[in-house]
Formats: sequence, C-alpha cells, structure tokens
Amino acid sequence: MGRPGKRYKKDFEKTDPQERVSLDKALATLEGFGKTKFDETVDIAIRLGIDPKQTDQGVRGAVSLPHGIGKKVRVAVFAKGEKLAEAEKAGADVFGGDDLAERVQGGWMEFDKVIATPDMMGTVGKLGKVLGPRGLMPNPKLGTVTFDVAKAVAEQKAGKVEFRIDKAAIVHAPVGKRSFGSAKLKDNILALIEAVNKAKPAAAKGTYIRSVALSATMSPGIRLDASQF
Repeated sequence: MGRPGKRYKKDFEKTDPQERVSLDKALATLEGFGKTKFDETVDIAIRLGIDPKQTDQGVRGAVSLPHGIGKKVRVAVFAKGEKLAEAEKAGADVFGGDDLAERVQGGWMEFDKVIATPDMMGTVGKLGKVLGPRGLMPNPKLGTVTFDVAKAVAEQKAGKVEFRIDKAAIVHAPVGKRSFGSAKLKDNILALIEAVNKAKPAAAKGTYIRSVALSATMSPGIRLDASQF
C-alpha cells in the first residue's frame, strides 16, 4: 500500500482516533473532509458483541434505506410464465429461466442482485458455486426468493441493502454517497442500525453493538460513540 496522500493526511488531522463522537458530529466531520473527483460511497462498520462461530449467533438481514444508496443496481430475475412479464414491467435488467441460468453458468455476470421465484430455486440452486461466493444467491429471509417479483425488483432498485457479519463479527454496509449530505446519510444510517438491532440473535449476551465507524471511500475512519445506538 502506498503512502497516504496530502488530502488524506489533512483529513486525518481533523479526527481524533481516541475520541468516540455523536452521529451528528461524525457526519459534520465527514462533510468537512476534502472533496475528491468522484462521488465517494459512505460506508459504516458495526462491530457486534457476538461469536460468529456459533450457528445461533448469526446476524443477517436486509433493509430498504430511506434514500437508497445512490447507485444504479442491475437486477436479474429467474422466473417463468407471467412472472417474466411482471419482472420486465417492474424494470428488471435481465430476466429468464433455464436460458438465463445457462448464460450465468457460462460466466455471464452483468448484474448486482438476483431475485428468483420459489418454483425456480431448483434451477438457481445449481448455480450456487457461481452465485454463492459473490453473495448473489437469492434467499427467502432477504426477500429475494418470492412470487411478488414487482415488489422485490422495486426494493432492489431503490437501494435495499443486505448485511451480514463477517468472521470478525463486523457488519460492513454502504449507506449512501457523500453528495447526499448529512441529513439523508443520518436517515440511512439510523435505518440500517435499527435493522441490525432487530436482527440481534436471542443467544447474544452482553453489549450487542460494541463499536461503530464511519468512512468514505478515500477518507479516514471516524469512530462513533456506540452507546447512542
């Protein structure tokens, strides 16, 4: 990794690695960072007080953020019959059945999210080795295995964010773009944290949200006071 640039160093001087700040102060600090030539994505990292190795302590879910994530989401739908027409009308970027499965099996991956009707899961299940490692496998718990194709496509297009813990018990998720401004980012962050709180496993003991950090693509991280959540 190269040495940090001048802008990053200047931004880093505006933060105190030891300080844990309110969400409002964190967003104000982020807004005060130097601008880049592109609209940076704002990400949040939430460290949870759980043991990810325990099967009864998994945290996974999905949430529709109030203001989306500012990114064009390409949606693929596996369906058949009238559900294909529903997918097309809802604005899916690509839709099909066995024909689409063959394209994906052959290496075509020009999409960001996958939705499937329950009667197509036999076909989609065979794509597990291709879709699984990329986190694209449809899942009923996330609302991506459903007969309500129109609703699912609309949610994904609007910026529905999926989240899950990694091996270090951290949830990483995008919460928008810097151009959104503090008010919209705050709405999105609170919606995500509420969803993570709702996904708390019954087996979790002690403090659930241990630490929270906010950052943009090219910025230093800002540590938040986790007790406010």
